[in-house]
Amino acid sequence: MGENKLIKAYDDLMGHLYEALDDTLHTVADALEIAKEKTSALGGHTQEEINKIADYVMRDVEHVATAPSQQNDSNSLSEWLKFDIDLIENFALDAFMDIADKTKVKLAALEMEAKLYHLYKSGEVAGPGTFVCDACGKQIAFKSTSVIPACPECKGGSFSRV
Repeated sequence: MGENKLIKAYDDLMGHLYEALDDTLHTVADALEIAKEKTSALGGHTQEEINKIADYVMRDVEHVATAPSQQNDSNSLSEWLKFDIDLIENFALDAFMDIADKTKVKLAALEMEAKLYHLYKSGEVAGPGTFVCDACGKQIAFKSTSVIPACPECKGGSFSRV
């Protein structure tokens, strides 16, 4: 699957998840299944690819939902992204933040049981934000949904969102 195809699938799945979560009768798991089915119906992706993209979307949603700052505050959001939110291109930020807000309550119980560690690897797709290489500390920032490259400094393949 090409990088552009992965990025489009991520954004499509995020949009479908937003729509499914808009109906408060769905759990996050149910909404994700609905979003995966709708993305699959668009064609062009194997079920394995859709499952992989769904994992990427939920990783990002869980991370922003469990972030310590208030998500409705644009200054806090800018701090989470590590750059000005006005720089974000081609990304349904409102949908992303709404999904994160809806999952925040559900994730609070999980967060109390265990601290989530969100590992990001080169070759995976991630939403906008700033990442730091776990090997050398080099920061890279994405202003739109992107495929995580190998570290430009040390060629490392493991990152953390900062």
